[in-house]
Amino acid sequence: PLANAISIRSNFACDSKSMLLGLSNGHLQVVSWNAEFSDSFKLRCSACSPDKTAAVVDALVFDPPSLRGNSNARPAPCCTGDFAIVHVELSVKLRLLVAVYSDCQVALCTVGKKGLKQTSGIRVDRWLNTGDAMCTSVASEQQILAVGCSRGVVELYDLAENARHIRTLSLFDWGYSVEDTGPVTCISWTPDNCAFAVGWKFRGLTVWSVSGCRLMCTFRQAGSNSALSPMVKPNAQKFEPLMGGTSHIQWDDYGYKLFAVEESLSERVLAFSFAKCCLNRGLSSTTYTRQILYGEDRILLVQPDDTDELKILHLNVPVSYSSQNWPVLHVVASDDGMYLAVAGSRGLVLYDLRNKRWRFFGDVTQEQKIQCKGLLWLGKIVIVCNYVESSNTYELLFFPRYHLDHSSLLYRKPLLGRPIVMDVFQDYILVTYSPFDVHIFHVMISGELSPTSSPVLQLSTVRELSIMSPKSPPVSMRLIPEPTDEGVLKRDTNESSNLSSQQPSRCLILRVNGELSVLDMDDGHEQALTNSVELFWVVGSQEEEKSNLIKEVSWLDYGHQGMQVWYPSHGANPFRQEDFLQLDPELEFDREVYPLGLLPNVGAVVGVSQRTSFSTAEFPCFEPSPKAQTILHCLLRHLLQRDKHEEALRLANLSAEKPHFSHCLEWLLFTVFEADISR
Repeated sequence: PLANAISIRSNFACDSKSMLLGLSNGHLQVVSWNAEFSDSFKLRCSACSPDKTAAVVDALVFDPPSLRGNSNARPAPCCTGDFAIVHVELSVKLRLLVAVYSDCQVALCTVGKKGLKQTSGIRVDRWLNTGDAMCTSVASEQQILAVGCSRGVVELYDLAENARHIRTLSLFDWGYSVEDTGPVTCISWTPDNCAFAVGWKFRGLTVWSVSGCRLMCTFRQAGSNSALSPMVKPNAQKFEPLMGGTSHIQWDDYGYKLFAVEESLSERVLAFSFAKCCLNRGLSSTTYTRQILYGEDRILLVQPDDTDELKILHLNVPVSYSSQNWPVLHVVASDDGMYLAVAGSRGLVLYDLRNKRWRFFGDVTQEQKIQCKGLLWLGKIVIVCNYVESSNTYELLFFPRYHLDHSSLLYRKPLLGRPIVMDVFQDYILVTYSPFDVHIFHVMISGELSPTSSPVLQLSTVRELSIMSPKSPPVSMRLIPEPTDEGVLKRDTNESSNLSSQQPSRCLILRVNGELSVLDMDDGHEQALTNSVELFWVVGSQEEEKSNLIKEVSWLDYGHQGMQVWYPSHGANPFRQEDFLQLDPELEFDREVYPLGLLPNVGAVVGVSQRTSFSTAEFPCFEPSPKAQTILHCLLRHLLQRDKHEEALRLANLSAEKPHFSHCLEWLLFTVFEADISR
């Protein structure tokens, strides 16, 4: 049905009714799933009209900062010629169509409510004047556009802010230039939009987190992160997969496997298996003291061995559960780190780390009625956010950890709608609905939680907030304890008054766009703290051990700027950013180590990086390797700067036997001298 000399030049994008193809003459062709062809059309924008001025056209063209210095001002393709469309990308959620032309221009188009079949509703909103775009990929949840370039770099743009340039990612800092990699050929985001894979034409594949941490790389690296068997002879093909370049990449539906096709060997598909981090996001909240990764059928526990060296222990989920409820979707550790709650597509299982025992539902029909969307621990109680498919409703189920059965169900709480964020703090549960309605419940338990007694659980609503904000929606909220310097709360004879005085009044909010803020729930005031944040941990939110070395810290966050340590504010206004010692410049986190959690009794952040080992197998083995990075030097400097000499000495004495303590003192001395010289 295509005219003579016109060919298909692009991949295809599709919605539920049609698919879209890019043609060699710069037109787009829509084809229904019944193989019905409509007339091809050309992308147009409002600036193409003859009565529009050049200023209107310029307003539609966006130049990224990385190219602004050497960018040539060129008209948009829809106004000048018939360049072929070589790549198309569709986001149904954002109603966005991205088209890449053979002259490397990128068109961002809106799509009408009727989808691709209504071609008159597809219009260009903006042009990205990148000058060397090769391919694109849209993260609909994060609203980020990744553009692969012929320079071998990836440019990230914020679609929520008129395609504002966020950052540039490349392998240049690892010693690889565009002559080594060639241009970017393909980009693919994980289903949760937390990471993306990049393939190059000449060689290799890399996976980055959204903040720029290099999670996995097929390029062979010299150093401690690789181990070579003496039996292996130097052979480039053995050392490194995808040596012939990468032509196509695609994640599976759950983000556990990445499939790749080699440029020079298209008859086979390589599959790379991945493990996920237990992110404190959405409807699940886990302790920071237990570092966990999980794969489709297993759990990877980070724990020290007899020599205090961090190792990863593989814990296979029992086949009797995983075979019926594949894959693992949620893993949450209890506050004390001794129990794990694991949920697949249906049901729930618990694991006792101390006794190394699994606990199942005795009745499989009960198990199959649970469709877990989130997990929380409240002491010895596991809370399941259950989706009831028959009624399209959500509910909270409270099970004691000693017995998984509906006869032991402590409470069933119907929810008002689909929750987007949940959290637990002491006896309080936070549930947030879209767009931003916050409900806080208080839990009271009468009787002992044991199989021999009959405990009674009561749930009461203590706070409801409806926040109107033009900001992006929250992906994580954590209730934070009141500052310790405000004094210990006194017992009151009035129970309701005492309940009100103890409930948390502040919470940290992480939004989709990476903005971290603190919300005062008493007056609704929200104070922005920082941006480009990917993870954060509230230190005082859990039961602390006596050996905790990081009590001085309020919370930590991790993102594009690295690791940031936040301390309690003692100013008159507790939300003034300048009263926080926010960023420790010497706390530079390795860009190949992704943080998992904290070790309070050591004063360290635990992360994981890729380790490559080689054997007689055809391909190298990519293994997660745990790493620990101390923050003791930051805490000592913080105490000394505030003339807390006794507290600093006490912390030093507690830390003297810890690993890396001498290194901490050297680091502290270096930063003090450097700060003195720079004055």
